[in-house]
Amino acid sequence: MGKYFGTDGFRGEANKTLTFEHAVKIGRFLGWYYGGRLDKKAKVVIGKDTRRSSYMFEYALCTGLMASGADAYIMHVTTTPSVSYIARVDDFDCGIMISASHNPYYDNGIKIVNNNGEKMDEETLLRIEAYIDGEMEVPMAERENIGRTVDYASGRNRYIGYLISMSKYSFKDIKVGLDAANGAAWSIAKGVFDALGAKTYIMNADPDGFNINTNCGSTHIEHLQRFVVENGLDIGFAYDGDADRCLAVDEKGNVVTGDHIMYIYGLYMKERGKLLNNKVVTTIMSNFGLYKALDAVGIEYEQTKVGDKYVYENMVQNGHRIGGEQSGHIIFTKYATTGDGILTSLKLMEAMLAKNKPMSELASAVVFYPQVLKNVRVKSKEECMNDADVLAADEAAKKALGDKGRTLLRESGTEPVVRVMAEAQSEEECEKYVNQIIDVIRDKGHLVE
Repeated sequence: MGKYFGTDGFRGEANKTLTFEHAVKIGRFLGWYYGGRLDKKAKVVIGKDTRRSSYMFEYALCTGLMASGADAYIMHVTTTPSVSYIARVDDFDCGIMISASHNPYYDNGIKIVNNNGEKMDEETLLRIEAYIDGEMEVPMAERENIGRTVDYASGRNRYIGYLISMSKYSFKDIKVGLDAANGAAWSIAKGVFDALGAKTYIMNADPDGFNINTNCGSTHIEHLQRFVVENGLDIGFAYDGDADRCLAVDEKGNVVTGDHIMYIYGLYMKERGKLLNNKVVTTIMSNFGLYKALDAVGIEYEQTKVGDKYVYENMVQNGHRIGGEQSGHIIFTKYATTGDGILTSLKLMEAMLAKNKPMSELASAVVFYPQVLKNVRVKSKEECMNDADVLAADEAAKKALGDKGRTLLRESGTEPVVRVMAEAQSEEECEKYVNQIIDVIRDKGHLVE
């Protein structure tokens, strides 16, 4: 990770951490890098979520792009995966999404994708950071070379058409609840489900610039749980602010996590001979219950670092077809280059309709193990993580748990913190093994008391 860009873009509080000036410079660099530097006119597509500050950043990015000679195509309020899709299929040099995903309204972010709709490579991001910090200059476009803005709402409509085409089944008479999180999905998701014949019930679809993710969406799924039960719905889907992730609720009001979704659709693919390499890609934070369920049906799995970026990289390098995170970032590489919440909900509907079973039955095979996660502040993450005694304590806990649980020891990417996690058949067991490891960290003098 660089100085400004993390695993999911340049994110922070609007005009405090991420400022108007930052956005102008990002636009200036991209307009030159994909245009003037190559003696051509760059084409860049931009989308945004419903935060008030997204409009400011949209204009700032457009200003920077045009000043460097690029044409900025504006999709207006739309989802992150729609920008990735349009950047890929409509021959853009790159795409920009303005969103802080599931963060509160006062935060925002700038996510950049390449012309294949994939997250921008580290080398290019580091060059942008160098320009932001004044380590290089970018020339201004002049006269006929100055860029323009183009209204590109048609790109969003094209993406909607693509989503509708993804469904193999009619949703006729299926009662579906949607929680749009007052975010980017509010103007897209219901139209897709309506077009497929569902009886669609939507909530949190009245954005005002300040209510995105506020007590709604995938981070507050308890509201959708009640909504589904009270209205007698067959299933519900909750998105986050930019709709790149999705969690579901079954007809009984139970939460269907990303782990459940990977199991349900992974098994559906295997049964049809479509699960290439017989593998599902997860992060190290997927629940032990998922792995036990996959073992039971003969599906293998790989684990990556936390972050859908790493999941996608693994999938592309190894030719895997499905992967994701427990939080609901699910990637189907045959259809998309990023997590797509609405696409995920359509694929889960497909599995449910194909098997003609209620979602509660499909998800029942994944039984979550109790989990305890404790964050300990340490003097040096590197010294703690390389301490032979600490590693031995973790290994001893793993051995004691055997095939009935697991431990995980990892460092935070942003804080002087080591995370100690255990999953076992009881919370008491989890506490026991987590505390044993932390005791060794303390005894070896790593802990900040």
